Amino acid sequence: MAALDYEIIETIGVISESPKGWKKELNLVSWNGREPKYDIRDWAPDHEKMGKGITLTKEEAENLKKVLENLD
Repeated sequence: MAALDYEIIETIGVISESPKGWKKELNLVSWNGREPKYDIRDWAPDHEKMGKGITLTKEEAENLKKVLENLD
């Protein structure tokens, strides 16, 4: 399996943290040298390991924000 190349361009915020120190974060990440996308996933404390996550374009992130604003 090919190695993933990633660069965290901006750390936006921590959503939660596990007892083992892993954090679910919202970051702006460039994957394999591509245009950065908004990314939600679990990260190890050193950012060397990661869990499965989801990436969003700016438009998708804006739509998600609108949906979340309507939560009761």
